Amino acid sequence: MIRCDRDGDLWTVTINRPDKAGALTRDMLVTLTQIAQDAQTAKALILTGTGSVFSAGADLDAAKAGLAVDPLWEQLSSAIAALPGLTVAALNGTMAGGAFGMVLACDLRISVPTAKFFYPVMKLGFLPQPSDPGRMAALVGPARTKMILMAGQKVLADEALQWGLIDRIVDAPDLLGLARTLGQDSLAANAAHITNIKQMIAPDNA
Repeated sequence: MIRCDRDGDLWTVTINRPDKAGALTRDMLVTLTQIAQDAQTAKALILTGTGSVFSAGADLDAAKAGLAVDPLWEQLSSAIAALPGLTVAALNGTMAGGAFGMVLACDLRISVPTAKFFYPVMKLGFLPQPSDPGRMAALVGPARTKMILMAGQKVLADEALQWGLIDRIVDAPDLLGLARTLGQDSLAANAAHITNIKQMIAPDNA
């Protein structure tokens, strides 16, 4: 359900569970985390999904069994944030709940026009992953972060672009093509040069 395709220094990681809206089980989180930890040599990494939804967050049955508060979510986002290469979230559709963590940890976020973004932790009675509010606020500001996390608002793609939650909207057939294009300069560069520029922008890898 998690596929990792390696083309030289470009890694493409795909959540492949369209029949369940990309919902994540614990085993899927373990696999994603291991891939992120292993991707130290990747100059560019693309994170994407299949179908019309990127990920609905935790699988419902797994969430009821405790996955919603599992520290694996934070381990995954931390591993992605710590990667030395360029990371691009290519969002093929709606993103919800715990799926926010790995996406917020990426360097860039592009999305199809039909995507929606919501993180209903207030409604469900859970706290967000520890790093998510800070990363979200760094992108959209405190008030808009509260709109998502506290007021439970669903944000459409065009508004997400205006806010800075995503960086570009692209039609579905061109999504992965654009993601690969965004990684071209990194793929052509020396690995140390990529890391140095990334650390100059965000020295704490937050």
